[in-house]
Amino acid sequence: MSTESKHNTLAGVRPRKRSSSSEDWINESTEQSGGTILTVLEPKASAVSLQSWIQTNSDLVAASLARTGAVLFRGFAVNSVDPFREVVSYFGGEDLEYRERSSPRTEVAHHIYTSTEYPADQSIFPHNENSYAHVWPRKIFFCCLTPASEGGATPIVDVRSVYRCIDPEIRRRFDDVGVLYLRNFSEEIGMSWRKAFQTERHEIVEEIARSAGYHLKWHDDNRLTTWRVGKACGRHPSTGQPIWFNHAAFFHISTLPPAIRETLMTQLAEDELPNNSYFGDGSPIEEEVIEEIRSCYLAHQLIFDWRAGDVLALDNMLVAHARQPYRGSRRVLVAMKDPFQSEMFDSCKEKEDEL
Repeated sequence: MSTESKHNTLAGVRPRKRSSSSEDWINESTEQSGGTILTVLEPKASAVSLQSWIQTNSDLVAASLARTGAVLFRGFAVNSVDPFREVVSYFGGEDLEYRERSSPRTEVAHHIYTSTEYPADQSIFPHNENSYAHVWPRKIFFCCLTPASEGGATPIVDVRSVYRCIDPEIRRRFDDVGVLYLRNFSEEIGMSWRKAFQTERHEIVEEIARSAGYHLKWHDDNRLTTWRVGKACGRHPSTGQPIWFNHAAFFHISTLPPAIRETLMTQLAEDELPNNSYFGDGSPIEEEVIEEIRSCYLAHQLIFDWRAGDVLALDNMLVAHARQPYRGSRRVLVAMKDPFQSEMFDSCKEKEDEL
């Protein structure tokens, strides 16, 4: 296959005319597992600048991201915060501050964060970033500065495949009532409301809650309980394809490792847990339902090992991500762009017959 033909295949569209054929500097390949596809772009020479190449070929990169939902830039030696931030800047949409938080992160530069700072011996279940929230990013980016000495991969999962995998009756039930997310913010267990909402003031939390559709309750010990109902699935805003997009499995108490789950259930009442999920009408989600959802994520995941300098771009509404346990030092940065409001997320209830 010629370089020009290969480039057309990557983009799905005819490239614009250019004074130089910059695509000649890039090798393109794909990895595939369980219906999830990762496009891998690598330079043919060490002198290729990823920032310059993306700036020239942004239309082609955008088309590839729209098709597979996942593009890995490998071998470009993006090895610090500044070049990563520059790469991210060439993608469309405004930067997104990490608000309505559910996991600990550190901001290392303006809107550049560490990946989730959970203990290294714990896995993180597949999820679409902030799918429980009022606003989430359309795009999320990762940059590996230091890969773990063992483990630490970031599995990815195409949520179009997850949607098709789940029993239609379960999908319809969720589509009818949505998902209720119950969260308790405490200084002792889980995340405090100060960190989650990035403020010290009750009135700002209440203002955020009102605009985002949260209900909330303050407790005498300065704890906060919030609950919110969101959609479980819908249609991708660009392609119209049905996607499974929620934190129902991620937040459900049964997804936690058994030792952590048992400890929490011993110490706390169910309505005091840091996170839990229910059907949108408040009824419990049966464990067998959550188990089926979990199995669909795991059946369609693709796992690749990080290398130093890797940059991964994901369409956050097409592809979920996770983390495997690891040993040694691991440093992965994260940036989010192109905020999308939950009110704009179209239901797929009336178009089941398309599947």
